[in-house]
Amino acid sequence: MNSEILDKITRIDYQAVTRSIEKFLLDAVEENHSDGIVFGLSGGIDSAVIAHLCSRVIKEDTLAVIMPDTDITPATETADALKIARQTGINHKTLDIKPIVNQYLRHLEPDPKTVGNLRARIRTTILYYYANAKNYLVLGSSDKSEYLIGYFTKFGDGASDLTPIISLYKLQVREIAKFLKIPQSIISKKSSPHLWKGHTAEAEIGATYEEIDAILYCFEKNMSIDQTAKTTGIDKNIVQKIHLACVQSHHKRVAPLGPELTDL
Repeated sequence: MNSEILDKITRIDYQAVTRSIEKFLLDAVEENHSDGIVFGLSGGIDSAVIAHLCSRVIKEDTLAVIMPDTDITPATETADALKIARQTGINHKTLDIKPIVNQYLRHLEPDPKTVGNLRARIRTTILYYYANAKNYLVLGSSDKSEYLIGYFTKFGDGASDLTPIISLYKLQVREIAKFLKIPQSIISKKSSPHLWKGHTAEAEIGATYEEIDAILYCFEKNMSIDQTAKTTGIDKNIVQKIHLACVQSHHKRVAPLGPELTDL
């Protein structure tokens, strides 16, 4: 691994970034005539960063919804989410989605991975319920790394009104978490959407976030697969895997497509 690339990724002004995101949140609420914001708080680093950013500028009008499925979500994850909510002082609700998932499964054929995506979509439905009820905007917690490789559920955790950290690679999210004084236990834990038991992001993707971010950084510099592998020192098979993930997930990042009817 080429450490110089990782250094280039992480060596940014996190105070300036924090100010920009906070201004973005305040401006978005004002411009959309919204009364506040709502987001899903999982106990992971991305939503923890969002919780801390919101608490700094719009604490009284922020709602965090903690939505474990107690069949598969580790109790420690829910405990971390509650700890973050208490530390930041933001309003929060806890709602176990297990009964909702089970109600769906009374009528659907079971499939572990598909049920995982169903969990993500149920959580988003709940967020939009509160957004509608309170005239709030929904915040998404996708970072740049996961967004570019399509590591999110379409119309699930990928659905939101605002995406405050979408311009930050995962490694940058870790660094801004340090700047915001988020506990190291949150920063260092393995990322996971917890869509099924034992689910971790890096294991499913097949690459570490250091590898993912270095590869994406090179792609954004218009390097080819071969150039990226040579520059980063990462196995070419992993570079190809990340490239394929970017290509195959393109449909997740664009509006629904339709045919061009030129003969009307």
